[in-house]
Amino acid sequence: MTLNQQIITIGMIVLGTVLTRFLPFILFPANRPTPPFIQYLGRVLPPAVIGMLVIYSLKDVNVLGPSRGIPELLAVSIVAGLHFWKRQILLSIAGGTVAYMLLVQFVF
Repeated sequence: MTLNQQIITIGMIVLGTVLTRFLPFILFPANRPTPPFIQYLGRVLPPAVIGMLVIYSLKDVNVLGPSRGIPELLAVSIVAGLHFWKRQILLSIAGGTVAYMLLVQFVF
């Protein structure tokens, strides 16, 4: 890349970062109520994204393979159990990941 292309690229990155950081505060200032559609999206998108991630993570599980999907099922159960018990997202994710890795490496 030439020097001009590098400057333009860096400028576009800076502009994109600034827009994504400040645009929500410009569009939805604190002194005005948040539009109902945005509130709706705030309620429905997090569970939808989590559901999509679960499906994506489990789409290649082979129940006919040697482990029969047991490590995945146990790890999902651990994530759900930890989340319902402690309500700590990072603990749930870390606990499920560690459990899955240990199951795959040492048990199955």
